[in-house]
Amino acid sequence: MGITTSAVSISSSADGLFHPTYAHDLDRALRFIQEHDQFLVVAHVNPDGDAISSTLAIGWLLTLWGKSFTMVNENQIPGRLQFMANTDNVIIHEALEQANAPAFKAVICVDCADYDRIGSIKEWITSDVPLLNIDHHPTNNRYGSVACIRDNAAATAEILFDMFAQGKVNLDLDVSTMLYTGLLTDTGGFRYSNTTPHVMAIASALLAIGVDGNDIADRLLEKMSFAQMSLIQKGLARLAFSDDHRIAWLYITPEDMVETGALNEDLEGLVNYPRNVEGVEVGLLFKVNTNGRIKVSMRSAGKVNVAEVAQTFGGGGHVRAAGCTLTDPLDDTIKAVLEQVKQRL
Repeated sequence: MGITTSAVSISSSADGLFHPTYAHDLDRALRFIQEHDQFLVVAHVNPDGDAISSTLAIGWLLTLWGKSFTMVNENQIPGRLQFMANTDNVIIHEALEQANAPAFKAVICVDCADYDRIGSIKEWITSDVPLLNIDHHPTNNRYGSVACIRDNAAATAEILFDMFAQGKVNLDLDVSTMLYTGLLTDTGGFRYSNTTPHVMAIASALLAIGVDGNDIADRLLEKMSFAQMSLIQKGLARLAFSDDHRIAWLYITPEDMVETGALNEDLEGLVNYPRNVEGVEVGLLFKVNTNGRIKVSMRSAGKVNVAEVAQTFGGGGHVRAAGCTLTDPLDDTIKAVLEQVKQRL
């Protein structure tokens, strides 16, 4: 079953979501895809639901339009996201190297606020290669030849739906499932403040195509592995609070990952536990990697703009969800991040 995306029109919104140039940016993105071929499609490292969904949705469009392309990511697709069509066609960076860099003449970056966030794949991209940047992060600096950015979109998948609508592209069940997955994950199951009427209208249109919203929610929001539960136990055993209980944090070590058999994908949602404690304004997760680098995930209840905190350390993200990576020892990293958060409370 297919449905025309005009069922949810970007021009019909009366809630002030769209900047006057948004439709123009969508047109430029469509023209970029129409005018080029032999694409490299990439999203940010350690891809989440929106990053993978957007990568796959772009691949779906390129296939529909008869374009050649390679979808790649720095890291493996989390197992819980592999139910979507064509996930086995997304190759990791090492495979790109082994293939001696499949020829490409244009690049499409999706859901990547910072160009450096595509990881070592950028080594394959020279400055003269045209690049389309599609993203929803407020910290995106509009890198690339063409940028299609809407920083109040709930997900890059939302922008892609609007782009398909602008191009009058009919959706099938496969791509609808991809777009719905991106919306579901980046809105926290349609619970976060970025769940707008437009988001729900899109979700409704995708469900009408036949998307199994219950199955996707069960896979991504309800079920967890034994390793993930074990990791949660270890993290919560270290849960700490500031004196006023407005900041809460926990950390995970490489030893934790080994002992529980957990994968990076099992960290998904762990940062929400400290944030969800009543009275906590900012929840933090410090994940120590085997190379000593510490990935910091930040979640805000709304008072603190954690994207600003992350930018202080070279990271980025959204007002309520952001992250960065530091190289100092764990205690020093926790102290530095807490100080930046406290300044904003």
